Amino acid sequence: MQRRQFIKAAAGVSAFSLAAGNVLGANERVNVALIGCGGRGMAVARLMRQVPDVAFVAVCDVYERNAGRARDWAGDGCQIYRDFRRVLDRKDVDAVLVATPDHWHAIPTVLACRAGKDVYVEKPLAHNIREGRAMIDAARRNKRIVQTGTQHRSAPHYREAERIVQSRELGRVHFVRVWNYTNTFPAGIGKMANTDPPEGLDWDFYLGPAPRTPFNRGRFLGTFRWFWDYAGGFITDWGTHRFDSVHQVMGVDTPVTVSACGSRYASNDGTDTPDVMQVTYEYPGFVLSYESCRLNGHGVGGRTAGRRYYRARGDDDRPHGEAFYGTNGTLFSDRIGFEIYPELEPGVPRPRMKRRDQVAQDTTDLHVRNFIDCVRSRQTPVADVEIGHRSTLVAHLGNIAYRTGRKLRWDAAKEQIVGDAEAARLLGRQARKPWDII
Repeated sequence: MQRRQFIKAAAGVSAFSLAAGNVLGANERVNVALIGCGGRGMAVARLMRQVPDVAFVAVCDVYERNAGRARDWAGDGCQIYRDFRRVLDRKDVDAVLVATPDHWHAIPTVLACRAGKDVYVEKPLAHNIREGRAMIDAARRNKRIVQTGTQHRSAPHYREAERIVQSRELGRVHFVRVWNYTNTFPAGIGKMANTDPPEGLDWDFYLGPAPRTPFNRGRFLGTFRWFWDYAGGFITDWGTHRFDSVHQVMGVDTPVTVSACGSRYASNDGTDTPDVMQVTYEYPGFVLSYESCRLNGHGVGGRTAGRRYYRARGDDDRPHGEAFYGTNGTLFSDRIGFEIYPELEPGVPRPRMKRRDQVAQDTTDLHVRNFIDCVRSRQTPVADVEIGHRSTLVAHLGNIAYRTGRKLRWDAAKEQIVGDAEAARLLGRQARKPWDII
């Protein structure tokens, strides 16, 4: 089966079986362990526990305060751990929810697969492209269910957007735009001095495979994504969701070339990632333009009077979204719905299609339910690890193009940057010992 065919099948209704054995009964209890007990981890865990016959039997975090809160929430019978490897030693744990900072996604996922556990891992799938491929290999070799936390894949309105575009109802689409905007000017995250870690935090364990550095609050929870050591900025955070939706709606899985420009024009907060960035991706048959801006929160796109948009702060802004520009109309989408703005026939004010509006909501609840269903049935989840990898690497390639200042040509079959050894070195990194294990 070709990779594109596999991804299309996996994005459907979980019809492709990964393994014939280990099928749990429909009502058999699934024991889950939470690895990474911060805000997102707890939010997803709460939704996962709403699925019938799901119990959290272990929680794990290098920060005792967060782990303690998670244990209190999970209740009697839940054990607390600092080292996730002790969680994986437990025979009664069926699955793990990995909601750590990005640089800690790959290692627990790979080791969990080796230990016979299924995994729900938050986006972006991995800190870099090589880690993502290692996660796929571990899942396949050990016949594990691995769901990426790109919940747009579980959203009915994105499936409808896919139908509209794939049926050519929108006409021919040769240009797509994705954007992420917010206004952090002038302070950004602020400048913070190095200090001792807070009580109960194992800072060396938190750094893990990343370079050793003194504790700095800016590098910790809530703001770590603005540092290359742990993440990739706006594009890997918010952008990954939207690249995944572009892949779904357009029926593609990889770009051919990538070029980028931008800078840290007005940020003076000690972080690494750009405050303005534009990336151009060439796909077969269309161009994708990605924009991120931390100096303005307005965004782009059409707006419907009286409607609130995802993460909007005012009445007129639309800070996140995707736009599919067809010859019959333009489809603007985000996590909470889509709108279609018709094109007019040349010379006459007659629309080429109907104006349309569909309101939706976040579907993380459906996404975690799909994961638990697949743990029981051994079917492929809607955001299988391969799908998550393909979407995440788009963001990573954008960062590599930005950091090298060169146009990249991507060989998807070999997962190599063609003819640029310097750029190719950024496909992975040498992990700090003793975490150089995958």
